[in-house]
Amino acid sequence: MEKLKLFDIAKALGLSKTTISKVLNNYSDVNQFTRIKVLNYVKKVGFQPNRQASSLRKKETKTIAVILPEINHDFYNSVQEGILSVSQKNDYNLCIATSNESYETEKKLVYQFLGRNVDAIFLSLCNETKNFDHLKAIQEQGKVLVMFDKIEKTINCPKIIVDDRKASFLATEHLIKNGCKKILHFRGGFQPQISIDRYLGYRDALNKHGIPFDKERVIVCETADENSGFFAAKNVFESAIKFDGLFAYTDYVAIGSIQFFKSKKIRVPKDVLVVGFSNWKVTRFTSPTISSVDQSAFLMGENIFKAFLEEKLLKSQGDPPGNKIFKLPTELIVRESSKIVSN
Repeated sequence: MEKLKLFDIAKALGLSKTTISKVLNNYSDVNQFTRIKVLNYVKKVGFQPNRQASSLRKKETKTIAVILPEINHDFYNSVQEGILSVSQKNDYNLCIATSNESYETEKKLVYQFLGRNVDAIFLSLCNETKNFDHLKAIQEQGKVLVMFDKIEKTINCPKIIVDDRKASFLATEHLIKNGCKKILHFRGGFQPQISIDRYLGYRDALNKHGIPFDKERVIVCETADENSGFFAAKNVFESAIKFDGLFAYTDYVAIGSIQFFKSKKIRVPKDVLVVGFSNWKVTRFTSPTISSVDQSAFLMGENIFKAFLEEKLLKSQGDPPGNKIFKLPTELIVRESSKIVSN
């Protein structure tokens, strides 16, 4: 008689392979009725779990590496907290490292962590990354890769993101509904994907509301800091481009822009409405306070770890890496910088 597989048990009981595997590996998120049903059946048919998979499980180091583009950053700090909240409950240790937006550092860190035999690597790409061989190496060595925030779509692995395109559409539409017709977009570079998606969301909103696209109102900011925002605003001002609204692809770009506007007596929000992205803590304390898209960073962290557990389960069943994209909700937080002010 041919040896039974998880697929055979799942088919016989009308359940998924994942559910069967969770019962056999004693996962807690299976109801008691299903657990008993599976255990009784495997006992009846004399099923023996795959010994090779069991051996792999025993070789776990219970250590996960998290590679961030930046370390002193509200968004990534909250993501870390979300990962930690779930990893501690599952008895995993975290090693946190930062690429400092350097491809060479990112690549070096990946191979260092693989050398330390971590069970998985959670990674948000740096802006310089265009070659992905080091990511393929993670999976070639039998480790789990989970990407988040700044991702590469061509790599098959779980990906946790927000819907940047939709969020940016809503941010731009908010400016339009508040009367803006000449809206600037200070965008990121042509890598990573989030820069592209936020730009596309801006274009979508203009298109929906019949506002002609003007490429002169789109300025590329290679870095996501105040200096980029300041000089982007300076560029627009010196080019005599007319504007009444600004959607900036990060909060610090928005802050730098506002600093320049103030230096030229351009009033926010009376002369120009401004919306940023990420809802960093500083946006609540600037003058004016800054409207921004909140990215649910803590929730992202929780979902990164949950995606790892699911991927680990698939791997134990001998399945290839999954390619599921989890899109988390966002919320536009409206503050002083985009509120209509009467003359």
